[in-house]
Amino acid sequence: MKAAYIEETGGPDVIRYGELPDPEPSEGEVLVEVHAASINPVDTYIRSGMINMPMPKPFIPGCDLAGVVRRVGPGCRRFREGDRVWGSNQGLLGRQGTLAEYAAVREEWLYPIPEGVSFEQAAAAALVGITAHLGLFRCAGLRAEEVLYVNGGTGGVGSMVVQMGKIIGAKVITTVGTEEKARICSEWGADLVLNYKHDDIETEVLRFTDGQGVHVWYETQREPLFDRIVHCTRLRGRIVIMAGREARPHFPVGPFYVKDLTMYGFAMFNASPDEQRVCAEDINRWLASGQLKPLIGRTFPLSQAAEAHRLQEENTLRKAGTLMGKIVVVPDRFLA
Repeated sequence: MKAAYIEETGGPDVIRYGELPDPEPSEGEVLVEVHAASINPVDTYIRSGMINMPMPKPFIPGCDLAGVVRRVGPGCRRFREGDRVWGSNQGLLGRQGTLAEYAAVREEWLYPIPEGVSFEQAAAAALVGITAHLGLFRCAGLRAEEVLYVNGGTGGVGSMVVQMGKIIGAKVITTVGTEEKARICSEWGADLVLNYKHDDIETEVLRFTDGQGVHVWYETQREPLFDRIVHCTRLRGRIVIMAGREARPHFPVGPFYVKDLTMYGFAMFNASPDEQRVCAEDINRWLASGQLKPLIGRTFPLSQAAEAHRLQEENTLRKAGTLMGKIVVVPDRFLA
């Protein structure tokens, strides 16, 4: 099979494109013909060595995939040959990833693709959708009519947070950097869209909430500004943190505890298969109904996986601002 793989960690240039043996599904696994994968910041961290995880050699990066079951391994009960499936949690903790024409995946990490949903949409919603859902509902317990704030409303996770918040009836505040991004967030139903380049975030958030602050602050940035977060979160509010592995920011301990605040930190890949399946069931229902619309910014052929990683890295680490939504990678044979 064709695959994008690495023999050593490093920059995007360490990614090679070539032939690797087709994987064989073992006990509890199915062989998925990959029709689409997507790129996440964590994929670039693992590839670069920033996150030290066990990995086979050669190693295929990539968490997310969508495709068709081509073979079912021993002990599998949930899927049959020909089923359309999507999933995440690959390319982590010693598992091979998804930037290849085929992937052997434990069926507990896979979910059916609803009718009418494309492979690209399913792949784009995978890790970011599960991450958004875990933070909003398992951690923060977001409810209808509550006020939710999220940085970066057109980013991978941020776009899912905005839409999921509106789906369940919350009031959503988000930030963007351009008028085009503001328009998209408004179309999703965001109640207040702020431009972080010139708007006074604290003043506008407190004005919108009559000085009370938000119920849930969902932080997607790698360097959280906790003075702002705590100031803008109301009494007994909840703060969700899911980024910033190397961050060591100042933390206002006094204002935090005086407000009876709660903060949740989590990594999506620590969630159990059962916890993630709860997320996937909601995601599937919302994808099928058209309420959840993954934002795809760029699509690359598999042979250009290194360029896809470079674009993700430029926007995650260097804040280039040239990406809106998710990067999707499609095997070359499906683009011919």
